[in-house]
Amino acid sequence: MSISERCGAMTPFLVMEILEAAQAMERDGQSVIHMEVGEPDFDTPSCVNRASCRALDRGHTHYTHSLGIPELREAIAGDYHKRYGVEVDPANIAVTQGTSPAMLTLFSTILEAGDQVITSDPCYACYDNFITFAGAEPVKITVSEDDGYQYRVAAIRRALEENDRVKAILINSPANPTGTLLSKERMQAIADLAEEHGLWIVSDEIYHGLVYEGEEHSILEYSDRAFVLNGFSKLYAMTGWRLGYLIPPEGFIRTLQIVCQNFFISANTMAQWGGVAALTDPEAEADVARMRETYDKRRKYMLSRLKGMGFTIKHDPTGAFYVLVNMRHLAEKFGGSSLKLAYDILEKAHIGVTPGIDFGPGAEGCIRFSYANSLENIEEGMDRLERYLKEWC
Repeated sequence: MSISERCGAMTPFLVMEILEAAQAMERDGQSVIHMEVGEPDFDTPSCVNRASCRALDRGHTHYTHSLGIPELREAIAGDYHKRYGVEVDPANIAVTQGTSPAMLTLFSTILEAGDQVITSDPCYACYDNFITFAGAEPVKITVSEDDGYQYRVAAIRRALEENDRVKAILINSPANPTGTLLSKERMQAIADLAEEHGLWIVSDEIYHGLVYEGEEHSILEYSDRAFVLNGFSKLYAMTGWRLGYLIPPEGFIRTLQIVCQNFFISANTMAQWGGVAALTDPEAEADVARMRETYDKRRKYMLSRLKGMGFTIKHDPTGAFYVLVNMRHLAEKFGGSSLKLAYDILEKAHIGVTPGIDFGPGAEGCIRFSYANSLENIEEGMDRLERYLKEWC
């Protein structure tokens, strides 16, 4: 058996490894509290479901334009204008089967073998695999807990001095796994740096709308040298619908269209009509507001409990639905391995959590908790964690 080098080098997505181990325990009759996976526990807004069913009833079950139905691209453009005051041409939007295919399409389009992309450490676990699959190399910049996990522009400058094939800078705000936001001042500084060096910015905005303190900003407010990645999974509780999109700079859409035609044909037709409802129906807006309010209550409760157990969280996360906790003193028992610590917590406390190493060496020894679960389950999970600390640590 021969496996390609690019696939053989791909690392596992550890949060899925933990989730699958937790599911095996549940099949054996054990109770597990899930705080590992970043998936909303809410149902998709009813108006989205109805719009998709209407599409089925009307016979919208065939291929669409490879870039998506015009109604959805117009709704996306309208949403970005409403939220951020930016003008986006609907014809310059590519609708995809989730944000991950958008990322694969993007990196396949702009990267050559040997190119480099600046990413933060820690960052979303799959970024590096997308970049290396395209034959390029991630250039890691450690972001500090003391600094709220924000990029320092001086560190990016140093990386540019030390690496001569950087093509793009990848940002994610609100961020996974940290839940923190880039300040508008740093976003502007990164945009200025990209302009100065002729680089692209890739902005993953999938957690936009899930912000509880402060305000998120789109990179399109600061730069026209930006690719925006976004989708419906997180904000609208539509993970299983697999619906995302990509907004590129001028001049790229035709190439992206050809890639989409060859590799994906088109996104799911019924899901696209559901996406139109998500962006335009006031009922969906009200549902999102209720979800966001509930997430915030969970966030505050989880932070209070974790701090009450003695964990230091230097900057409270204000977006997404994650808390990244420094547990290096506990991981020392396992040779510093957050993965072994996560499995120990799963085995002994029956809590699914994500090891920090999934997000890069900068988060080794940390554990990520997701509050995309009911407050009742989070309360039980925190009780179990407290017992675990008293009995085993």
